[in-house]
Order: sequence, then structure tokens, then C-alpha cells
Amino acid sequence: RQCNLEKDIEDLPEEDFDTKTVSLEERDMIVGKVYRRLMEIESRALPMGLHRIGVPPTAEESIATLVNIAQLDRPENGIKGLPRIIAESVGKDAEGIYRNADRGVLEDVEQLQALTMASRAAVRALVMESTNEEGRVAEVNPFMRDVFSFFSGGSPWKKALAEAGFPDCSEDDLKPLFNYLEACLKEVVCNNELPSLLKALQGEFIPPGPGGDPIRNPDVLPTGKNMHALDPNSIPTRAAAETAVVVVDRLLEGLAKQGEFPESIAFTLWGTDNIKTYGESLAQVLALVGAKPVPDSLGRVNKVELIPLEELGRPRIDVVCNCSGVFRDLFINQMNLLDRAIKMAAEADEPIEKNFVRKHALEQAEELNISLREASTRVFSNAAGSYSANVGLAIENGSNIDEQQLQEQFTKRKGFALSSDSPGVLKESSDLFKSALSKVDLTFQNLDSSEISLTDVSHYFDSDPTKVVEGLRKDGKKPSAFIADTTTANAQVRSLSAQVRLDSRTKLLNPKFYEAALKGGYEGVREISKRMRYTLGWSTTAGAVDNFVYEDANETYIADEDIRRRMLDKNPDALRDMVQTFLEAASKGYWDTSEENLERLRDVYQECEDRIEGVDFTA
Repeated sequence: RQCNLEKDIEDLPEEDFDTKTVSLEERDMIVGKVYRRLMEIESRALPMGLHRIGVPPTAEESIATLVNIAQLDRPENGIKGLPRIIAESVGKDAEGIYRNADRGVLEDVEQLQALTMASRAAVRALVMESTNEEGRVAEVNPFMRDVFSFFSGGSPWKKALAEAGFPDCSEDDLKPLFNYLEACLKEVVCNNELPSLLKALQGEFIPPGPGGDPIRNPDVLPTGKNMHALDPNSIPTRAAAETAVVVVDRLLEGLAKQGEFPESIAFTLWGTDNIKTYGESLAQVLALVGAKPVPDSLGRVNKVELIPLEELGRPRIDVVCNCSGVFRDLFINQMNLLDRAIKMAAEADEPIEKNFVRKHALEQAEELNISLREASTRVFSNAAGSYSANVGLAIENGSNIDEQQLQEQFTKRKGFALSSDSPGVLKESSDLFKSALSKVDLTFQNLDSSEISLTDVSHYFDSDPTKVVEGLRKDGKKPSAFIADTTTANAQVRSLSAQVRLDSRTKLLNPKFYEAALKGGYEGVREISKRMRYTLGWSTTAGAVDNFVYEDANETYIADEDIRRRMLDKNPDALRDMVQTFLEAASKGYWDTSEENLERLRDVYQECEDRIEGVDFTA
């Protein structure tokens, strides 16, 4: 409770709890749940300062990247993930360990921690073979290592795993994985950025390469390529559809435990995220509706089929799709695909208690005096050539626009409907958009890149409709808000507020993060200030920021005189903006704090003004 973890741990006992009143097994379960949350925070990937063009990562940074690459299975390459290999060496199933650890089973939490530490040790052994005296990977040369391994009786990573307590890992499984990791290491440290920048400035050819998340798809490495995306007609892929079903099942299982089952979900679809995941979130929408993509002989997905209710085993869930402008530009055919799937569900001759798409479409058809087919329109975006709801822009600029104005702005800018009956045409339909949103029980977004999370950019809260739905629902009930985090092998579905808490603990409130950022000087301080502003964005659009986040951030950056002075010296403008963010949070009721804190903030604001204006009253 002193660390504000009580909201992230189910059934946490009260402070006056007497451990003598429970069994040893129950005590272990409590310890396991706390331990699991701490492990989750500790193992989270985070940016270590600003990226400098042409400067390769340190050995420690390379290890962190490769550990994340190593955890994923890559069946297309015949490669098992390192946690799976280690688990199998002791007769365990990796999925079983993940599942039980998430529940707080202490034995499996400890087993998962052992897998994590062993993975780090093995990858470290690989990287240290090529690390120079400066702590950077100078050259990846496997020849001398292979000679040493031949005479010493085993690879460095095999020995590291044995020392970590896993001596029986299969060499047949380890060899292809570490050959792959070694190839990745060469690309991670490759100095391709400056040469490519110079070629670009001289108008010369830059070799193309795929874009995306280097953890999911290391083929995007090395950096410095002329990035391209993918064939938009090829998504969702079969692998993406399988992953989507896992995420949807976890979402619905988690809600079922709370005694909830949503009839309608507001779903945000991003263009670049679907490029990185080959259409996972697109496939999630289809899975919720109870439909599946049908590829043709060339692998193009231009057809969908409804899954019979008997096979689906649950009601069809209504989904209101809010597509980003980039998604609209890249995947207009997939938007048609979604519209066809949802209209098929609405027109299916099924009982409305088993088909919420049809239930809501019938209600809207009567309310708006339109046809069932038109009432079942659920795919919305911006007008052609327009991007975002501009809610993020207003918040970033520190505008005093109230929430009601921002919500009205959201529905006007995002209320353009696409219908497969008129392909490619986006029609202004804000009334229909509002009607669909008014029936939403839950809002949902995806996080699928270790590089960008909820408080790294403004896009996520810009397109979040949580408070919009609250204002449109007839009962005024605030919908639940959830985030699917598929950045690791153990995909998680968390509440939006839990994800914001995790982001804040691992970045904004983490000394490793802000000390690295402060080394970046002027720009580093600006990055810290921006993150604080983006945190405020989640209070504005979803009310998803806990009071302790603001309180602890204030203690870290404002009350701590040393940190505050360093920020003031490096970038007084950014510090002033950060103080404005705190004061705005307090004035709008997002942050409940003491008058002492507010008075200090006003004093710091004036100090920043004096520094910016060159006023020195001590002279």
C-alpha cells in the first residue's frame, strides 16, 4: 500500500491482517501476487535517454534488446523462444508458468523469475564475447568463440544456463536460437544511420527494408533503411488471427470473473500498429464479432465468414471501430472487410440475446428511422485528408478547452462512416456514430510495440472515447477501459488505469528513466515534461490517472531541489510547462494535493519565468 500497488493486486489483505488466520498456501498466494507485480515492473523495457544518430548501443542496451527478441517463438524460422527452451529442460510448459504466475501462484512466480534471470545470463554470455573495454560491442566475430567452445567443451550461453540452474537445455534448440541472436546483434550495432543520412542528403539510393518493431520483427534492423510496410491485402495473417483469439479470450475471461460480459466495445484501430503485427487488432475485431478472415490462394484476405454460434460458444459482440487516419489511408479494403463482417452479423437470423450486433442495429434502426443495414454501420474514421481528433493537440498546447468541448470535437472529427456498399466513400455520420457509442460498455486499444506506450505519445489518448461514451450513454455510466499489451511473449489484458500505473512506475517515476533523460540536456528535460503532459491527457479523456501518480511526480521533479535545479538549468521552458501541467491537473480536479505543493509550484513557475526573461534578483 505504501507503494500504491493495492489496485493492481486482487484480494490484497487489509493492513491489520493477521497472517496466523490463514494457511501457508494462502500466504504464499498473497506473496506470489505481490512478487509478480514487482517482477512485471522490474522487467519492463524502457528508453534509456535520447537516441543519438550514429552511436551504437552499449553492451547492456544490446543485452536488453536481445533478451526481448529471445523470448518470442519464431516458428517460421524453426526457432523456440528461450524461456520455452529453459522451461522444457525442467519438464515445464512455458504457457502454464505464465498463466499460473499471473494468478499469483508463488512457485510459478519464482520459476518465471528464474527463467528471466537465466535468459539474461545466457544472452549476456553471447554479447560479452564481442564487448570491448568501453562497454560497447565492437565486432561480432563468432570464429574465435567457436574455437574456444570446441576446446572448452560447450558454448558460453550453455555454460551460463548451467550456472543459473538449467544444465539440461537442448543444444539442438539453443543453437538455431543463438545463431539468430548473433545475427541480430550484428544488425543492432551496425552503424548504418550516418552513411544513410549522408546518402539521403546527396540524393543517392538508400536500400529499402521493412519497418516495424525490432523485437517482433528483427528484420527491420539495422536502422537507417528506407522503410516500407507490407501488402495491405495480406492482413490479417493466420498467425495474427491466432494471436487475436488469445487476446480476445483473455479479455472476456477476465470480464467474466468480474461478472461482466460486454454487449458493445469501442475499438481503436491504428495503421502503423497493424503493420507491425500484420493485422492483430483487425483480427481481434473479427473475433469479437464472431467472424474469421478467409484468404484466397495467393494469401490475400478479401472475404470473411461468420462463425456459427454453436462453434463460437458465446454471443456475438457489437464493435464500434474508430480507425485512425493512417489506417484509413493504408487499409481501406480492410475497413470494407470489417463493415461486411459486421453487417453479416447484423443481418444473421439469430436470437438477439446471442447476437448483440443485431440487437443494437435493430434498436438504432428504430431510433433513427433508417434501414437495418445502414444502422449496422460500425466503421468510422476522419474525413478524407483529415487526421486525428485533435484532442491531443488541444491538451499538448495547454488549452483551457473543457472536456465537453473536446468530446464534441471528437465525435465531429471521427464521425465519418465507411460502408462496403459504397467502397472508398466516407460519409459524415456523426449522429450514427454517437448512437453506436451510446451503447458501448467497454473501450479497448492495443499496445504492441516495446518502443512506444501510452504516455510516450499523444495519439493513444487523442483517440480514446471513454469519457465520450460516458457522456452519450443514457444511464451516464462510465464504460470500462482496457488495454491489450502484446509486447512480450506473455500477452496481458489490463485495465487502462493499471496500464497507466505501470507506465508511470517504469518510466516517469523511475530514476533510471529520468536520470538517463537528464543526460540528454535541453531535449531530455523536454521529453520528461511531455510525458507529464501526456499523463494529464489520460485524466482528460478517460479519468485513468491515479492521484499518487501526480503526487509522486511532484515529489520527484518539483519537491526534490536537486532534480528541479538540474531541469531549470538545462531547460527552464520545459520545466515551466511541466509546472503548468501540475497546476492544470489540480485546477481541473484530477489531482488532490496540499496547498503547500500548490504554493511551491507557483514559486517554481515564477522562478522559471525569471530565468527565461533573464531576471536575476540575487545580482
